[in-house]
Amino acid sequence: MAIPKVLGIETEFGIVGGPDHDPITASTLVVNAYAQPGVSLINWDFDDEMPGHDARGFPSLTSVAPLVETHLANTVLPNGARFYVDHAHPEYSSPEVRTPREGVQYDVAGEEVLRRATHAANELGGYRTPVVVYKNNSDGKGNSYGTHENYLLARSVEFPDVVRAMVPHLISRQIICGAGKVGAETEAGYALGSSFQIAQRSEFFEEIVGLETTLKRPIVNTRDEPHSDAERYRRLHVIIGDANMSQYATFVKLGSTSLLLAVLEDFGVDVFPVPPRQPVHAVRRFGADISLAASVEDDNGQQRTAWDYQDQLWHLARRYVDDTGAPAVADIGEVEDILRHWREMLDGVRYNRDAVADRVDWVAKLRLVEGYQERHSLTPDDMRLRAIDLQYHDIRPERSLAARCGLRTMVSAALAHSSTTEPPRSTRAYFRGRCISQFSTAIAAANWDSVVFDLGADPLHRVPMMDPLRGTAELTEELLDRCTTVRQLLDELGA
Repeated sequence: MAIPKVLGIETEFGIVGGPDHDPITASTLVVNAYAQPGVSLINWDFDDEMPGHDARGFPSLTSVAPLVETHLANTVLPNGARFYVDHAHPEYSSPEVRTPREGVQYDVAGEEVLRRATHAANELGGYRTPVVVYKNNSDGKGNSYGTHENYLLARSVEFPDVVRAMVPHLISRQIICGAGKVGAETEAGYALGSSFQIAQRSEFFEEIVGLETTLKRPIVNTRDEPHSDAERYRRLHVIIGDANMSQYATFVKLGSTSLLLAVLEDFGVDVFPVPPRQPVHAVRRFGADISLAASVEDDNGQQRTAWDYQDQLWHLARRYVDDTGAPAVADIGEVEDILRHWREMLDGVRYNRDAVADRVDWVAKLRLVEGYQERHSLTPDDMRLRAIDLQYHDIRPERSLAARCGLRTMVSAALAHSSTTEPPRSTRAYFRGRCISQFSTAIAAANWDSVVFDLGADPLHRVPMMDPLRGTAELTEELLDRCTTVRQLLDELGA
């Protein structure tokens, strides 16, 4: 039986401005401005970081594990999230959540964290060129940065089966979840000859399977770092996907992927569509074709479009929900919402794009770009169109084009605001967040699967959290309400 699909999103934000226009400095200032006493100033515990562990069981001679930068600004927030500098970007890693709807909630909370952090940094610094942050995936100069998803998966599922089952989805879901992009930035992108791409990241992928995330990017990442009991769980680390301004696109992205992983656990790999013979070629070609007519040959010699793949996968998910109810993903009401919006968005991008311009980012952006281009008689390579592209992703509501083009929302401003400090109640993130709010001065460090307490004279006390579904509000709220000191908490946990 499929295990609960605990999930989360990690978003690296684009950043410009600040002192000397240095993105590392600007990112550090943004993170440190938010991580002030009274908000959060908790160190990240790197002891459990294992970026070199490969799900294939052996290190690749041609892959280099991502560098763990322990010297950069890095903290844990009261909502259970991690907020830090990753290379040259501020990154918000949401707390673990139990459902796709919660995933959207805490992803939107991350936007609010970045807005507050950027405002605080600019207020403190008074820079000639203010720091500005964008929720996008490329800088227009050939540099791409990630929006990664994470899903809890049973260790019993063989990794080759994960690859075989998920490649058709990961290469085709961009037609409903892509964020859209004006022009291209790589040799592969230029060779496709498209003035507008469906997805921001597709042209940057070079391998089917691999360990790296910044070079030779793979469609399926092999980083085997479960942040939980490795004998029971694996964490599928998905690096192929865009940062969505549309909350419904995020919802369907998380929901469809969660459903298909549950299908894999319960129905096996043989029910999935046959993958393309050249997945890297397919993901690039699908991403550059706004007509959705481009097809590729699958391993059986049949021609398939991205829409064909998504249509077959939707029907597979529909059958799975009818047979099981998909409790591993969410309650039946939420699961039906996932299927409904997935279907409407899929049919809309093919038959009636105006009907889904309020949910599909690339459709909304393309309307803005084409409208401006037509009004001002611009060529497709006019830099003003790239400026519109960038402005779509500005997280400042008064400057964001995404905020003005009629996108539907799922998360109210009030809920986003409260979710910056209140952790989800459905996973161990609740225990982590409550401890940070309640005992911050006694916490030496924290990470996904532990909290380390410092009582002064005693040795450090590590509280392990190896099961993402322990430490929930249901299991620990009464305990945390009752304990007024860390000593009392540790004594009761020990008992």
